[in-house]
Amino acid sequence: MTITITAFETSPDGGKGLARDTRVRWALEEAGLPYGVRLVSFQAMKEPAHLALHPFGQIPTYEEGGLALFETGAIVFHIAERHAGLLPHDPDARTRAIMWMFAALSTVEPPILELVTAKFVEAGKPWTPDRLPLIADRIRARLGQLSVRLGDADWLDGAFSAGDLLMVSVLLRLKPSGLLGEFPSLAAYVARGEARPGYQRAYAAQAAVAAGVQA
Repeated sequence: MTITITAFETSPDGGKGLARDTRVRWALEEAGLPYGVRLVSFQAMKEPAHLALHPFGQIPTYEEGGLALFETGAIVFHIAERHAGLLPHDPDARTRAIMWMFAALSTVEPPILELVTAKFVEAGKPWTPDRLPLIADRIRARLGQLSVRLGDADWLDGAFSAGDLLMVSVLLRLKPSGLLGEFPSLAAYVARGEARPGYQRAYAAQAAVAAGVQA
């Protein structure tokens, strides 16, 4: 069955790999699965056809036969659960990889998204200058904890997994802020993720859309 995902017709990140479809593309590339992409405009995201797939009017969505999914965590888990390469075979290691998927999206990402909101959505608001340092400190606290846990390992728990895929995807949002550079082990961890051929292909595909040269 053909896999089809949706992505921004015009991505707010300009093809820098930060839009959430990149996470799904990366998982599909790691699993070696072919897929098609249906580009949607901001207007189309709010129309009934898309809302039937994603009730919150966002991207990406995932369609495979009669299955339709939204939320990147659920989509990446679905891919990882059914195809080798993203979850370990050992039951305990598999559960820990899933734990790291939750940690990436539920613990590490929220303050990072808060920083993005404060910088871009709330820019110019009277409270923003006071909020930014507080948010940055919350992010530093999380990064410090994550850095200690990672130590000098290449990945979070043995071999690369879907937990690393989502964690790297989340941390990538921090590169423009300079906060990631304050934690060299995490910066190196992210660089290892970016160097993976699957990520390179996913990034190139998303960048091609921004450049107007989608295949």
